[in-house]
Amino acid sequence: MDGAFGLWAAASPRYRYLLAGAQGADSWVTDGHKWLNVPYDCGYAFVADAAAHRAAMTLHASYLTHATDARDQIEWNPEWSRRARGFPTYAALRHLGREGVANLIDRCCEHARTLVQGIGRLPGVEILSEPIINQGLVRFLSPTRNQAADDRHTDEVIAAVNATGEAFFSGTTWQGRRAMRISVCNWRTSSKDVERVVQSVAAVLKSATPQPR
Repeated sequence: MDGAFGLWAAASPRYRYLLAGAQGADSWVTDGHKWLNVPYDCGYAFVADAAAHRAAMTLHASYLTHATDARDQIEWNPEWSRRARGFPTYAALRHLGREGVANLIDRCCEHARTLVQGIGRLPGVEILSEPIINQGLVRFLSPTRNQAADDRHTDEVIAAVNATGEAFFSGTTWQGRRAMRISVCNWRTSSKDVERVVQSVAAVLKSATPQPR
């Protein structure tokens, strides 16, 4: 089960219902660099059959040395030169604790919802997807109200918002339409930051004057 973002919701009493049935999966994978805010290449695999996992990954050769009295990391993942990402993960979990991780998730989800709803209330904005946890989609409508013009206008607004330096949003295509992806996972994001971003988008929309093409 690919739980890059979603698996972390199980740490939150408010959102863990979304993971109902996940315990039946043979394996889980998730990222630490997202909600846990540890270095980018932190990832975790939880596998029911440890022997099968090890057999799929391990490789012995005469020029390699292998530990016999400790877990050898090259027998469990494909990256032989992988750094010891267990340390930042341990430090983050030790610092936050169970309650801290849950609060971080709840906070990010609330900020994402506030961002989507706040931007969605601005003139010329359409909400395509309300956040279930911490991600949503909005679209910016052109005066001509045809799909090609709306697509161009959406990409132009995304670029203009990013140029302000207040936030960074990526574009995506959803059901054939261009959209702005809103995702919140940084522990430092505050309610004040969210308000500033909504104001920044409002200012960009006010100054944008797309011409019919």
